[in-house]
This record gives sequence, structure tokens and C-alpha cells, in this order.
Amino acid sequence: MTKKITKGRGQQERGNDLLENPDAIATSLGRGESFLKKNAKIVGGIIGLGVLVIAGVLFFQINKANQNETAQGEMFQAVYFYEQDSVDLALNGDGVNPGFLEIINDYSGTDAANLSNFYAGSIYLSQGEFQKAVDHLKKFSSDDYFVQAKAYALTGDAYLELGNHSEAINFYNKAVNHKANKYFTPMYLNKLAIAYEEAGQLENAIKAYDRIETEYFESYEFTAARKHKARLEGLAAN
Repeated sequence: MTKKITKGRGQQERGNDLLENPDAIATSLGRGESFLKKNAKIVGGIIGLGVLVIAGVLFFQINKANQNETAQGEMFQAVYFYEQDSVDLALNGDGVNPGFLEIINDYSGTDAANLSNFYAGSIYLSQGEFQKAVDHLKKFSSDDYFVQAKAYALTGDAYLELGNHSEAINFYNKAVNHKANKYFTPMYLNKLAIAYEEAGQLENAIKAYDRIETEYFESYEFTAARKHKARLEGLAAN
């Protein structure tokens, strides 16, 4: 016990000596200065690298923000064309204003390019270019529950048209399970049931229709779901 106390006092005395003795302070600082002189290139390199990393991050953030602002301004006319059903102009531009494809290529990584993928995918789907629709819609992502679920459903539509039932079912399930609600989920369940039936999975199709019947009985799809469920139950029984 006495040894521990003595050791503590010794450390305290050495600490006080360092604080109160100018020569001790000078010696300590001298060691640090000597280290810096011997390793000046290494220390300088580390500091320089840190400055470059910070500068690079700031440049990326500022550049991306500027790009996104520019892209959103250029996107205005493409959206207008889209809303007027001038989908070719919306997709490819009019020679003066860029279309969605040009915005995607020129402003990759921006919010405007992300949203342009959604528009381009939906246009290709309407034109029967189903693989191109898939390629663009799968690049899109959104925090908005309605738009993201819609993108999943459109991707499912494209896969169904391509005859890829497994991927159609996969994306319809994503749409159904993405923040389920009484407004849009019944529609996605109906699409899912159709995909299951086309894939020959009658039991799963019945379950999808049953969910509409039991969980969304106030929906527009309710009456048709009851009818198709009864039809499939008859087929499954034979």
C-alpha cells in the first residue's frame, strides 16, 4: 500500500517538475521539434493528404449541387413535353432543350438524372421497349412511397411483357410490400395475382385476390378480385 502511494507521489513530483521547470519544458519541446525535423516530409505529406481529401469532398458536394441545379433547370422542358404526351421530344429533346436521355448522360448521379430514369423508363414501357424500360426503372430510387412503389410496379409490368414471370412477381411483391396502403396496394395485388396466374401458380394468385377481398374491401379492385378468386378456386379444384 505504501509503495503505491510513494509511486504516485513520484509521478506527481515529476509532473510538477515538468510544469515548473523551464529547462524540462524546453527539453520536451526540443524532442517534438527534432521529431518534426526528422520526419518533416512524412508529416507534411499526411497534412497535405488531409487537405486534399477535405478539398475533394467539398468540391464534389458543391459541384454536385451546381450540376443538379443546372440539370433541374434543363429538365423543365422535358417534363413539359412528357405531360403533353410528346414522349419522343421528352425522351430525346427538341434540338434546343435536352431530353431525359441527355440529362441522364450529362448529369449522372444527380437527383435530376435519377428522376429522368423514371420518366424514361415509363416512356419506353408505353412504346413497347420493355428491356429499356427495365434498365431505366431499375436505376431509379425514391424516398417517396408512392413514386417508388409505382416504379416497382412498372418494372413488374415490363418484365411481365418480356415473359419473365419470376421477375415480374418479384417486383410486384416489392410494390405490394412498400409501405402498404388502401389507395394503391390493391392495384398492385391485382397485378401480382395476374402474374401468379400466368406463371401457373394458382394458389398464390388466389391468396393475392383474397388479400384484396379481406384487407381492401372498399377498393375499386374488390369486386373483380372476388370474381377471379372464385374462378381460380374452381380451376384449382379440377
